Amino acid sequence: MIHFTPLQKLGVSGFCYSIADQLELNPDFSPEGKHYTWGDVGNLVETLRKDWNMVCISDVVYNHTEVSSEWIHLHPECGYNLVNSPHLKPAWLLDRALWHLSCEVADGKFSDQGVPASFQDEWNMNALRGVLWQQVFSRLRLWEFLQVHVDEAVEQFRQRLQAGSGVGSSPECEKQLKIVQDPQHRRFGNTVDMNSALDIFTLHSMSPSDIQECCICFKKRLEELNSELYKEMNHHAQQATNCIVENVVYERLSDQGPKLGPVTRKYPLCSRYFYFPFKEMTFDEETELMEQRDKACHFLAHDGFVKGNDPLRNWAEPGSEAYLRRELVCQADTIKLRYGEKPEDCRYLWAHMKTYTEITAKVFSGVCVVNCLSTPLHVAEYMLDQARVLRPDLYVVAEPMISSEELQKVCVTRLGITSLIRDALGAADRQKEEGSLSWFCGEPVGAFFQPSLRPLIPAVAHTMFMDVSPSNHSPSQTCSVFDFLPRSTLVSMACCATGSIRGYDELLPCQISAVKDDHEYTCWNSEARTCDQVNLQTGILAGKLALNRLHQKLAAEGFTQVYVEQLDEGVVAVTRHCPSRHQSVVAVLRRAMKNPETQHHKEDVSSVFIPGHIQEVVLEAVTNSNKKEDKNSNGLPECTVEIQEHIQLKDSKVVRKADMVSKDNSIYQEIMFEKFTPGCVVIFRVTPEPRCQEQLGALRHHLIQFSPQYQTGSLAEHSTPSILAEPLRIIMSKLTLADMNMLLYRCDAEEREDGGGCYNIPSWLPLNYGGLQGLMSVMAEIRPKNYLGHPLCENLRQGDWLMNYVSERLLAKGGALGEVGQWFQAMFGYLQNIPRYLVPCYFDSIIQGAYTSALEAIFKNMSSFVQNGSSLVKQLALGSVQMCGVGHRWALPTISPHLKDVPHHLSDVTNQVEQCCVALAAGLPHFCAGVLRCWGRDTFISLRGLLLLTGRHLEARNIILAFAGTLHHGLIPSLLGQGSSMRYNCRDAVWWWLQSIQEYCTLVPNGVSILKCPVRRMYPTDVSGPQPTGAWDQPLYDVIQEALQSHMQGIRFRETDAGPQLDSNMSDEGFNIEVGVDQTTGFTYGGNRFNCGTWMNKMGESEKAHNKGIPATPRDGSAVEIVGLCKSTVHWIVKLHNDGHFPYAAVNIPSEGQTYSVSYVEWDFKIQENFEKKFYISHDPQDPEEKQPALVHKRGIYKDSLGASSPWCDYQLRPNFLIAMMVAPELFTVEKAWEALGVAEKKLMGPLGMKTLDPDDMVYCGVYDNNLDDDNFNRAKGFNYHQGPEWLWPVGYFLRAKLYFATKMGKRTYDETVNLVKNIVSRHAVHLERSPWKGLPELTNENGQHCPFSCECQASAMATILEVLYDL
Repeated sequence: MIHFTPLQKLGVSGFCYSIADQLELNPDFSPEGKHYTWGDVGNLVETLRKDWNMVCISDVVYNHTEVSSEWIHLHPECGYNLVNSPHLKPAWLLDRALWHLSCEVADGKFSDQGVPASFQDEWNMNALRGVLWQQVFSRLRLWEFLQVHVDEAVEQFRQRLQAGSGVGSSPECEKQLKIVQDPQHRRFGNTVDMNSALDIFTLHSMSPSDIQECCICFKKRLEELNSELYKEMNHHAQQATNCIVENVVYERLSDQGPKLGPVTRKYPLCSRYFYFPFKEMTFDEETELMEQRDKACHFLAHDGFVKGNDPLRNWAEPGSEAYLRRELVCQADTIKLRYGEKPEDCRYLWAHMKTYTEITAKVFSGVCVVNCLSTPLHVAEYMLDQARVLRPDLYVVAEPMISSEELQKVCVTRLGITSLIRDALGAADRQKEEGSLSWFCGEPVGAFFQPSLRPLIPAVAHTMFMDVSPSNHSPSQTCSVFDFLPRSTLVSMACCATGSIRGYDELLPCQISAVKDDHEYTCWNSEARTCDQVNLQTGILAGKLALNRLHQKLAAEGFTQVYVEQLDEGVVAVTRHCPSRHQSVVAVLRRAMKNPETQHHKEDVSSVFIPGHIQEVVLEAVTNSNKKEDKNSNGLPECTVEIQEHIQLKDSKVVRKADMVSKDNSIYQEIMFEKFTPGCVVIFRVTPEPRCQEQLGALRHHLIQFSPQYQTGSLAEHSTPSILAEPLRIIMSKLTLADMNMLLYRCDAEEREDGGGCYNIPSWLPLNYGGLQGLMSVMAEIRPKNYLGHPLCENLRQGDWLMNYVSERLLAKGGALGEVGQWFQAMFGYLQNIPRYLVPCYFDSIIQGAYTSALEAIFKNMSSFVQNGSSLVKQLALGSVQMCGVGHRWALPTISPHLKDVPHHLSDVTNQVEQCCVALAAGLPHFCAGVLRCWGRDTFISLRGLLLLTGRHLEARNIILAFAGTLHHGLIPSLLGQGSSMRYNCRDAVWWWLQSIQEYCTLVPNGVSILKCPVRRMYPTDVSGPQPTGAWDQPLYDVIQEALQSHMQGIRFRETDAGPQLDSNMSDEGFNIEVGVDQTTGFTYGGNRFNCGTWMNKMGESEKAHNKGIPATPRDGSAVEIVGLCKSTVHWIVKLHNDGHFPYAAVNIPSEGQTYSVSYVEWDFKIQENFEKKFYISHDPQDPEEKQPALVHKRGIYKDSLGASSPWCDYQLRPNFLIAMMVAPELFTVEKAWEALGVAEKKLMGPLGMKTLDPDDMVYCGVYDNNLDDDNFNRAKGFNYHQGPEWLWPVGYFLRAKLYFATKMGKRTYDETVNLVKNIVSRHAVHLERSPWKGLPELTNENGQHCPFSCECQASAMATILEVLYDL
């Protein structure tokens, strides 16, 4: 690519960025008698593209135009002048005063005061400060532009007081007056906001004395204010003085400056900040022009830059005092352009620059935005958008000119910059900063192999890496010529676009395009003898040619990885690595930031350790200087570059010795240098050791089964371990889904039950899982960013502990899992014989491949819904594997031995063959092990989604039957407790169990057969003790009948072992269990104010807050979701009986020695008839069904309960009615249901979960903190567990209900609902993708904030969202 400087007509300065006419081609390109046009330039560019295969770009300059531009004087509104920018008046006056002072200094007027035309020393500078203050600032009285005219303001204030505007309490002198800025910025033009003044200075009365007193206070405050403004302007004046003096020192005394010599009119004391188009006149005459609009509009501000200024801030706009404080480094041949905020603010300028942009875009393939940060971002954004209309693939480059990565990102993002120009000088300044490594692009050596589908992550902009950028000063003037070749080497080893400027390779003393374009290019002549011709013997051209060829070859051969290392003072090593063949090219170079002939440098250079075997020296170059008095035609020391290419190590002139050494568990070649002086470069080609190459090839060969990207560099083995003889997918196919739970998951609590634990990464954290998901979650964070410095990577480089953990954990299990362990052991064996820096990436490849194979095997064992489902369906379905496992200890009760297909294994505890049915954990990591693993309610809320919809019918059957065997007092346990700690203290678990049986019968082929399955009863009667296996079996339909019969007859008992030993927080009355059915309504009821028998079961624990033993949400009476579940079950039983699958048509009730029957049809009818009468809160205040109208605070919703001991609890808005709405939709009138759903959506729906209580409720508290123990009754020790925190599993019921009733509301409503559901579920998808646990949490705090006390994965949350997707 060729980058042209602007080809437009330039101004008199000849500076290439000072464009006089943006629309006209530079006439200097047209010889006499010829007139070239932009069309001719376009033809030339097209020829270069077709014939030379080269594209062309050119600069665009938007922030200024050349001072001689005709159009800017015809349209002065396009610049900053004293009419459209009157805030610049003080700066303009100062600028003119300084010009006149400069003329007087040049004429010698102040020589006797120590300020001669030729400055000599510091004494002259101090004298200049005095003259500036006396002759300029004191006379200009610039503070008057800020001040208020006191007498006028006081008189205006007096008139307002006399008109009666200020009567109040007393004169007040504490508040701040509001100053109103004069829009014309005149002397004493500012005024006071009289309304604020009257608020501050108020009257006792309207007496003349009170008015006078107020005016005196007001005047005093104005004088104080004017005094403060005087100090403010003086501060500006002091800064301006400092800037002027520092500029004079730089321009006339400093060795680094241009040494301008005496002050003259051509070289004034300081640069002029404003264009003055009129003939010379006195300062007073000029001052008069300031108020003449037709003249003042032509006083245009010059452009420049302000050191240390926010680069995105426009220093010519109001609020900036850069022009007044003389902080601008001025470009006196330019006019700063004033665009405003939109094209309408300056139509001509926007249209002119748009045409300029379009001309450039038509001719060139890309643009370089000059002064990118000085150009208003919205302007550059607009112009580049116009360019992309003509050329959508526009290549855009810019040089950031700032170190702030954040500001660079802003520009890259807003402007769509393709490449940022960086140069090697900048890299030298930042070589110790990690950020500068990104300039070399590519990936780090040892980078991870990325999957074809990878997450989009923030990244730095692509680099256009140059040995010196166009904006830099002449490199030969800022550093030694000995640095030219090393700098080019540094650039050539980068894995990105590289470039140079014309003249660099020829060692020109100045850049051709950076100043006046009057330096003609030299011509190529292989036999060059004159100074206007060049060849490979000129400068560093021969070295540059070799480096460019190497750069191209490295790209073509796939050397995409880069490592940059500072080895010693000025010594840098850059490695380019090929990740497929694992060959490397290593460049070692020694820079010369200072001239080595005049500055001392170290003779000895530290050794370099290069892993592998050095095959050859690709390039060796030494920069030599001839005698000091010899100069080349450019005025530089004559130098030559001695080059050798493709030589053996023994033939090197800079390598003294090379030895093979062992370091960090790898073999390295130690390179020791001699005469490696500044200007030297040596580049090695390196290959792995033969044994290492063989192991890498074999490893890649086995990895091909996971991705074809490993094909390159793979080698077949002569002797392959037997376990690797067949693909891993064959081994994985032998694993059950319970095995997959062990392979992929199991958190620390589960692992510890087996006597182990999750792997703990030193200096970091333990993994979340003992299985592969623990590693995959961490690697998913590391891999996309190639974060090789992560403690996990460091652990892998240091030793084999993690690899041993992975394989030995599985080997200990034996069977199919043991085979997988053998596979890992064999694969990890290869990693022990490769360089340790490659271990992390190949370890990741092995784990990633095995993980992917495991997922494929899992989904093959699941339902077609999962196999054909979206990625979200599959991720949620993995919750089934995550939550369902066979623990080391007994979790589920033994089911009937007469059942078929019950899994068994040989217990390593009893050494007996035992049942090994999977048990479903409630949540990870808190409810997954020991007595806290199995909860009746959570199991059956989750069973449909995690087992039935995923096709795990056998496991679902076994869990249903296992819990059926635990039925006692007509209830199933809330907490299974490994059979030894069962608690029958919840009223809803049995109804969730019955709902699951209904779902099983509906979803599973021939599912009704489960009703006849034998159930091994632990408690055949309410008074019997636990029975041994096989002692009492009965069909499931009998157990179901017993549960329903018990409810209709009434359940009353006291928990076994009631007391503190069972529950240390519960009061004595809470252990009393009572459940029944209201014979009038058919509603189930139960509980009391001392216990909590539904899922909202938080018991108070804080003695400090006095809530211990008090349920936060007792929900006694008839809880709405239990009524709904009961209706669903009874309605289903009616249908079962009618179809001949259930032998019972009624339940019997003993009463006063008599027994009478209630048919299921009758029970179903009662609930149907009474539900909306009793639960719906009507909009009618006179509703006769409403017994407590004073407690109603929301209408058009459904009560949370009926008959609670605290009546106001019935009327709380909670998400529980949504469950009833989904399991028994026939209970709800469509219109009423739809309105209630809208209220729930508006008041309860959060980002991920649903608020468990209306935020308008007085006890709502959305942040759950179980550790907090203060005196707040409503939140201490997590009392608000269900009083606001946003639980996820109810969301599933809300969305399913929304979908169900939307089908009754018409197509448009349904389509809108589907979009709503997808939008909400997409948030769960994002959470799942980002969660290191790969699950949905139990709950979040308010507004979706993470709750550290929540389970990170909750079975019910994942199950119910999966059910939503099934319904969709």
